[in-house]
Amino acid sequence: MLNTITVNKLREMRLSAMADALQAQMQDSAFRSMSFEDRLGIIVDQEWTNRKNNQLKRLMHRAGFSIPEACMENIQYVPERNLDKEQLLALSTNNYIREHHNVLLLGPTGSGKTYIGCALGVSAVREFFKVRYVRLPEMLTELKIARATNSFPKVIEQYQKPALLIIDEWLLYPLEELEARDLLEITEARYHRASTIFCSQYDIPGWRDKLSSPIIADAICDRIVHDSYRIVIDSSESMRKRNGVNA
Repeated sequence: MLNTITVNKLREMRLSAMADALQAQMQDSAFRSMSFEDRLGIIVDQEWTNRKNNQLKRLMHRAGFSIPEACMENIQYVPERNLDKEQLLALSTNNYIREHHNVLLLGPTGSGKTYIGCALGVSAVREFFKVRYVRLPEMLTELKIARATNSFPKVIEQYQKPALLIIDEWLLYPLEELEARDLLEITEARYHRASTIFCSQYDIPGWRDKLSSPIIADAICDRIVHDSYRIVIDSSESMRKRNGVNA
């Protein structure tokens, strides 16, 4: 009776994993020979593991990955991609996030930039870093709406918070000057404070042509390039074609 009351109290305190573990011990005679400390340790471990798993699920959901199943283990190192496996494995340790460095993923359409970016993001989530994935067009739309609704500082703060921000389709098309200024606000807010992965079809010289103002372009590039690891993906064949249903 006393144990049943304890189980109910644990559930009331939202310690459901501990309650389940205690119930399991009550129903299994094998636990009777164990010391109190060992039995308590098992109960606490189950609650801790459950909470960590739930935290991981929340972080994955909030990251908003376009390819949530992406992982470093499944990156295809086919010769024509010219990927540096040692470099990617080093990045998967997430030390670049701890040191507030950026990553530039550069390559043509279909070369797998998004997959690698998401895989690095999933690797970061596995270590419980807060990550956010966003396409640049969606970000610019959000910032435009924020300016119109007087919530711009709040949105900038939301983009500043993640330990890792993944911006896909970076500078896919030329921006208006106000959009370029908004990007400068983002890059300034994260400069030396957090890490960003930029997925782009264009190398750095091509960025300047997309940013309307040479002064703004230099300011943005200066805050990104010098603290970045660069990964250039060579691919004569689209990875979507290679891995499609007819591949």
